[in-house]
Amino acid sequence: MNFLVTGGAGFIGSHVCERLLRDGHRVWAFDDLNDFYDPAIKRQTLADIAALGKPFTFVHGDLTDVGAVNELFVTAKFDQVIHLAARAGVRPSLEQPALYQRVNVEGTVNLLEAARKSGVKKITVASSSSVYGVNAKVPFSERDPIFSAISPYAASKLACEALGHTYHHVYKMDVAVLRFFTVYGPRQRPDLAIHKFTQLIDAGKPIPVFGDGSTARDHTFVTDILEGVIACTKREFGFEIFNLGESQVIRLDKLIALIETALGKRAVIDRQPLQPGDVPITYADISKAQQMLGYQPSVKAEKGIPLFVDWFRKNRH
Repeated sequence: MNFLVTGGAGFIGSHVCERLLRDGHRVWAFDDLNDFYDPAIKRQTLADIAALGKPFTFVHGDLTDVGAVNELFVTAKFDQVIHLAARAGVRPSLEQPALYQRVNVEGTVNLLEAARKSGVKKITVASSSSVYGVNAKVPFSERDPIFSAISPYAASKLACEALGHTYHHVYKMDVAVLRFFTVYGPRQRPDLAIHKFTQLIDAGKPIPVFGDGSTARDHTFVTDILEGVIACTKREFGFEIFNLGESQVIRLDKLIALIETALGKRAVIDRQPLQPGDVPITYADISKAQQMLGYQPSVKAEKGIPLFVDWFRKNRH
């Protein structure tokens, strides 16, 4: 099949591209290579994918450019779209809320419209655990009310979910929405906690720790996320939302200890107050994904952190 992967030069997107290529599909990656982090990292990732020698095409473009998006669907006939492109991160969204709405919401509308007009019937859309906000009930279930977003990023992802449902209801598109829970692994964005902490501890520099270390996240290894994404491409749902997490909660202080052990170095802690937009815990109820996707995450943090640190050491330069 012909797959379009938006955000294909990024962390999760690049892994999805590689997996689809290895499974025998043709893949187009659409990415604006923005400077949220060093675009050179993304270019190297694209070179690594191209080196596989598979039918891979990269298209440099911006989702907010309607003409570029429409042109993309003219140049190729796609069987499915995996929509991973977005401005990411809770804290940066507090500084640039309009940018997040423009890219994430308007960009998603542009993509859905172009897909609809070209006859694409199936799309998988990335969402985020951030849509749950400060949820007193754990683990988080897809059935929980989600009208308490506490960051512009979370609000933009809620809007994308609503758009996905609208395009299913009105235009009969098959839409799967995936709520990712704190994904990490090789190629993880350098601004995310595990990558940032590993880099700073390795260099002997202080790491910023917001709060007392009791905040907890459902850290999910990228290969497990990948299995959930690929499973969605092989089934039809109408419209469904799935949590994709490890269903294992790790406190921040324990996470730091795991990184320290893997690196063989002690962290220097720079204690800071909790940040606006941060939630105390994320914890995925994955029973729906297990039942409908056959999703069975297998990489616990005790295994995944050393795997990430090994990748980091080999690629630190």
